[in-house]
Amino acid sequence: MPEQKSKQGSKPAGRTLGFLACALASMFWGCGFFFGKIALAEMNSGAMVFYRFLFASLCLLPLLLTHRPHLNRREWAILLLASFLGVPLQFLFQFHGLALTTVSHASLMVGAMPVILAVGATLFAHERLHTLGWIALLVSTAGAALIAFGGTEHSVNGPTLRGDLFVVLSLSIALFWVLLNQHLVVAGHSPIVITAYGLCAGTLMLIVFVPFAYGPPPVHGVSLKAWLALIASGILCTALTTLLWNYGMTRVPASQAAVLLNMEPLIGSLLGVFVLHESLGPLAFLGGAMILLAAIALTTRPSRTAIPTIV
Repeated sequence: MPEQKSKQGSKPAGRTLGFLACALASMFWGCGFFFGKIALAEMNSGAMVFYRFLFASLCLLPLLLTHRPHLNRREWAILLLASFLGVPLQFLFQFHGLALTTVSHASLMVGAMPVILAVGATLFAHERLHTLGWIALLVSTAGAALIAFGGTEHSVNGPTLRGDLFVVLSLSIALFWVLLNQHLVVAGHSPIVITAYGLCAGTLMLIVFVPFAYGPPPVHGVSLKAWLALIASGILCTALTTLLWNYGMTRVPASQAAVLLNMEPLIGSLLGVFVLHESLGPLAFLGGAMILLAAIALTTRPSRTAIPTIV
């Protein structure tokens, strides 16, 4: 998921490459639940998250050697807090929820993230949310409720209210992850530094916590299909997406690129329906449309202050 950094002016070719990078990032993020569900068929959610970030960190290790951090003691504390919230806490809740619901339901829930970020920026970063923003909040919240209550609590392989609520809880945690990272970037630190060191620090926390809470992650007895899903989840959906988004944010305004985040729930729900053969009821379709429309209305409205986006 991305950090905020934008430039209002750039050459047309640079803007095209920037939008392309953001679009690719959002599409790969949309595959995260799909790959996660494949791995969850053979291991618990803790092990799945552990391997996802382990593979992502292995890709980011070269950046630790080429980009030195220049953080003071207070900034290191903020970075470590953000890493705790954004990696072990957020993703363990999120993929525990995915284990209890469907890829299509979880993906549609993520469509509420731009609105959650806008409200968080208003409450904690002292940004002003306009009238359309509050309307978008209400529409998005109603859409999420329709999706969640459209699930069946006693379904074996279908969506459940409990699973959907865990995904929503993870999005609320992600809000503070984003705002803390945004604070460090605004203070003048490189998004690459904050991203690489933050994700690697979160991975170290997973290495300590997951074996204790979930048991040792499996090594033997895992199919090639699951390993490929884990590798793709770490490299494509975590490391590469973050680098693509940060590249795009240096060439296009975040307020314009943020609408591309809506491709994430779209891709995820399509994979769930057409590849995993999940079903969406009428309420879920209606709720998903409400979330996407609210996010598009919010992120495409011209404003002086860009909406923070996901790291």
